[in-house]
Amino acid sequence: MKLEVVNKQGQSTGKQVELPEELFGVEPNDHVIYLAVKQYLANQRQGTHKTKERGEIKGSTKKIKRQKGTGTARAGSMKNPLFRGGGRIFGPKPRDYSFKVNKKTKNVARNSALSIKAREERIIIIEDFDFDVPKTKDFVSLLKTLELDGKKVMMVLGENSRNVYLSARNVPKSNVVLADGLNTYSILNTHTLILSESALNGLNN
Repeated sequence: MKLEVVNKQGQSTGKQVELPEELFGVEPNDHVIYLAVKQYLANQRQGTHKTKERGEIKGSTKKIKRQKGTGTARAGSMKNPLFRGGGRIFGPKPRDYSFKVNKKTKNVARNSALSIKAREERIIIIEDFDFDVPKTKDFVSLLKTLELDGKKVMMVLGENSRNVYLSARNVPKSNVVLADGLNTYSILNTHTLILSESALNGLNN
């Protein structure tokens, strides 16, 4: 698949780039995509939720009534989980939700996501550029010229550009990442990918 290269004014530069078949032309693997997205979301969880069990509740441990002859269930103390204010039965405890997915598997998932975007024609190639100073207005103007104003957009750069990053930071639904930080979830969770020429080369490495 060939795509035209545009500049930051949204105009065609007359150049075309060939999207690598091994990245943008593979048959999407739904299960591998599921694993990669599941791992990404699991790794975002803090896992700091906690409830108190009966041994951690403050209060008396005195037996509140005799064991037998009351006609109701036996009860040891007011910390009984069946009572209001008692402990929680099998409540959540701090834990690590992260799990491992092999690097090759994640690469297959990423390439599957890129191929989906290519099929949907939601990839734009832009020549390498930079802003003279960080300015949100310049980034918004860029999105308008590309007819992406108000849409969820992710710009992928080959090299770190502080001015571009700061210009996009306050723009809603916009994100700027480096090619080596691109992941399956972020690709699928965006409307359009804007790839710089150097980022396209970085994805091949």
